[in-house]
Amino acid sequence: MRVAIAGAGAVGRSIAGELLENGHEVLLIDKTPTAISVERVPQAEWLLADACEITSLDEAALQRCSVVIAATGDDKVNLVVSLLAKTEYGVPRVVARVNNPKNEWLFNESWGVDVAVSTPRLMSALVEEAVSVGDLVRLLRFSHGDANLVELTLPPESALAGTLVGDVAWPEDTSLVTIIRGSRVLTPSPEQTLEAGDELLFVAAQAREEQLEDLLSVRREGPPTSD
Repeated sequence: MRVAIAGAGAVGRSIAGELLENGHEVLLIDKTPTAISVERVPQAEWLLADACEITSLDEAALQRCSVVIAATGDDKVNLVVSLLAKTEYGVPRVVARVNNPKNEWLFNESWGVDVAVSTPRLMSALVEEAVSVGDLVRLLRFSHGDANLVELTLPPESALAGTLVGDVAWPEDTSLVTIIRGSRVLTPSPEQTLEAGDELLFVAAQAREEQLEDLLSVRREGPPTSD
């Protein structure tokens, strides 16, 4: 998979390193000469250019990319790169970094953003996730479909502790994608039993988050149900 990253700072280089280790082809784009540090990520392609310019993106052959990541420290630049990648080059997946949480509302499909990653929000969510049991924590927002990646640690008092995944009437527009149990990462199956202390990761519509939290957190009389 070919991935273009706009912004070759510490964040962009770190992302590039991870992607290269996973066998992907990576192009780093930055307009600042001092940011072009080929020796730091020698396996990547490098391009000294302004990622907000069509001519630069033509040179980068952005139409060949499966993913574009707008990872600069400037939200305006990230929005412009995202919009150009989606509208001018038809890039299937655009991921954008949000530097200022006040700008997060702009990072949506109208600007070509498929996934917005807010570092302050993510850090806050990870702190909440580390200390919260029984509370739903939003980890990541997906622009298309108004869906979020959310996490909840199943408390001992939950009615679902000891229940088979296949026996739970999950709310509509939610999908249990992973169960983290201690050091193990489990793929959910209908025969998998939920246990107290399990970290459950869901992709869920925002409108269903409260219903999902109620289902997982509260001990109920009788079998769990959904609307």
